[in-house]
Amino acid sequence: MELTYTFHGHACFSLEADGTTLLFDPFLTGNPAAQVAAADLAADFILLSHGHFDHMPDAAAIAQRTGATVIGTLELATWVNGQGAANVHGMQPGGSFRFPFGRVKLTIAHHGSMLPDGSYGGVAVGFIVDIGGKRVYYTGDTALFLDMQLYGEEGIDLLILPIGDNFTMGPEDALRCVRFVRPKAVIPLHYSTWPPIAQDAAAFAAAVEATGVKCIVVGVEEPVTF
Repeated sequence: MELTYTFHGHACFSLEADGTTLLFDPFLTGNPAAQVAAADLAADFILLSHGHFDHMPDAAAIAQRTGATVIGTLELATWVNGQGAANVHGMQPGGSFRFPFGRVKLTIAHHGSMLPDGSYGGVAVGFIVDIGGKRVYYTGDTALFLDMQLYGEEGIDLLILPIGDNFTMGPEDALRCVRFVRPKAVIPLHYSTWPPIAQDAAAFAAAVEATGVKCIVVGVEEPVTF
């Protein structure tokens, strides 16, 4: 079975396999890197890592239009439900659930999660997702932490992680994350959207490849199939 990754800019991306589309952290409205509008994206499930404005502002509208189920922490899922998303599934870090497409496990992430209206969005999280015969670890916005080694023990095919620095891991810590997790392939995101997170993704990819791990710098709206 094939798994297709499509980058929508900043930290928004889709995973598609066997006719099911997972949309992560939908930030299209106001996203200077976006090439499509929120109204253009399909979704069967929407996964939200945290409540910051650059990760979830379009979630409720897309869920209303598509009928997608929103997956996130209980606090964040409840808030999005209050914004009009009829179908939500709340979880917490360490918990997992089997959906029709495969398993989702919420992971630790060291980051904030204030919602656009200033309310509390629960803790920030990442995801380990089984879909299309692959195991994907999206760290979400996070600092480096040693327990990433434990997630690597689960056998990660694709690691998706931020490299922007300032708000998240920078390239040096992201490279250490790759060494902790030992995935088969890596995709960087959350960089160069604005000046404070400007990074040389090609240089990061070269450093990753020097460790023997494949690293793909993905262009916006240029699908990559695994």
